[in-house]
This record gives sequence, structure tokens and C-alpha cells, in this order.
Amino acid sequence: MKAQSSLAGFPALVLNADYRPLSYYPLSVWSWQDAVKAVYMDRVEVVAEYDQAVQSPSFEMRLPSVISLKEYVQQDRAPAFTRFNLFLRDGFKCAYCHATDDLTFDHVVPRSKGGKTTWENIVTACSPCNLRKGGRSLREVGMTPRKPPRRPTMHELQAMGRKFPPHHLHESWVDWLYWDVVLEA
Repeated sequence: MKAQSSLAGFPALVLNADYRPLSYYPLSVWSWQDAVKAVYMDRVEVVAEYDQAVQSPSFEMRLPSVISLKEYVQQDRAPAFTRFNLFLRDGFKCAYCHATDDLTFDHVVPRSKGGKTTWENIVTACSPCNLRKGGRSLREVGMTPRKPPRRPTMHELQAMGRKFPPHHLHESWVDWLYWDVVLEA
């Protein structure tokens, strides 16, 4: 086999059986090792390949750049309540002033006043707004989030993720990713 370190830059984009990415943000990619193993185990179909190949004394294979699962994976599960998903729901902007730097999160109803750590009570906040609000209510400080916090669906998070495309895309991936691009007539 080729040296593994030289192959690190060859991940495979993973599509569901309907040829849509399993996830947009983070983008669903597998290491070349996982992709080759899945091909060998007949769990995926190779849709596109890199020019780079791996080989052993009895085997040679071009590395898959895009693979599609043979069995459809249902996507209607509830999204995990994580800091990343919270920031994604709020578009990586402070819910109060729309800043994009120095982000943290804020309990709309402070914990000291019985507020819970839930989708419905947490918003993305920049540190200055979070410090300004402190343990007080929104009414006490005259602040209002641009949108009331709520639990997003997985579909909504995926739609938000498409607004933040990765910086490095292999040319073989572009046809499978539906970024906001102008389509040719």
C-alpha cells in the first residue's frame, strides 16, 4: 500500500442511497481507509474516483472520491443539543446584536431564575451581550433576541449548513452538493 500519510488528503464524500449528502454541516466525509473498507464490504457504490490509487501485491484500486450508501439512512432523527448545532441554528451570529466574533451562549431565562438548558431557552450570544445581560431577565436589560429560541429540525440544520460551504471541495464533489450557486440556463 502507498504511505498512509501521503493519502490523508483523499477523503470520500458520503451520499445517502438517494444521492444526497448524509450531512452538509459538518459535511459527511469518510477517510480513504473507511471508504475502501466500505467498498470492499459492498456497503457502498463508488460514484467518482480520484486519480490516486492504493495497491498491495495482489490488489489495486483507485481511491473513491464520492460514494453512495447502498441502504438508505433515515434522516428524521432529532438533532443533538450541542454548542455547534446551537450556533448553526442561530447562523453563527449573536441573537441580540448579530455579531459573529467571540460567541458563547446565553440562557434567556437565567438559570438563577429557574431557566433550563434547553433549545427553547438558549441562544447564541457574543461575550459582550452575554456579560451585559448577566443573570437578569431580558426585560430588566431591555434586550430582545432577533428570533425566539426553539428546537430546530434536522432538515432546518441541514439547510443552515448549506449556507456555510467548506473551503476546500474536490471537483468531483461539486455536482452532489447543492450550494447557493447560479445555475446555467
